[in-house]
Amino acid sequence: MERVLDVYKRPFDARYPVICMDETPKQLIAETRVPLPASPGHPVRTDYEYRRCGVCNIFLASEPLAGKRMVRVTEKKTKKDWACFVEEIAIQYEKAEKIILVMDNYGTHTLGAFYETFPPERAKALCDRFEFVYTPKHGSWLNMAEIELNVLSGQCLNRRLDTIEGVEREIHAWQKHRNNKNAKINWQFTTKDARIKLSRLYPTLDD
Repeated sequence: MERVLDVYKRPFDARYPVICMDETPKQLIAETRVPLPASPGHPVRTDYEYRRCGVCNIFLASEPLAGKRMVRVTEKKTKKDWACFVEEIAIQYEKAEKIILVMDNYGTHTLGAFYETFPPERAKALCDRFEFVYTPKHGSWLNMAEIELNVLSGQCLNRRLDTIEGVEREIHAWQKHRNNKNAKINWQFTTKDARIKLSRLYPTLDD
């Protein structure tokens, strides 16, 4: 936890960008009846019935200090899907000397995923581009990408979308709008705060 918080204290440096990455599922849902449009005194009315059309996965990478984010939609969230998304991050930040990537400690988030996806030379090159910083178990709230995912869910995905193409289209528009606003995250939780508010997590030392 304290390592993650130390990373968040670093000042902006384009040579060493701090990127937070997370992923979330999105259920694809179709209407069974045509919604009634809004009218004076009434909002849009949607029938409670719906049809499930499967699930897709959403990867999100956010650079909090720069107000940038990138989002990709995939059918699954395998090691290969993750490795390909991380490669996209590397391409996006090709001028950086080292990319600091903060993420959850999922089983798919491993260096081995690069070697299972790319030739050894490319896998090694990707490993060298990144410094991985993992949030602790049960501490995914420390990942600022969760904040961006919550904004995405509230502003873009809080309605029924029935195809991956539809999700991609809406997310692309949201990403462009939010990047144009240069929306940043004002993270204020520090190591000092953690030692007070989360003192129960620290070992008790006998005098």
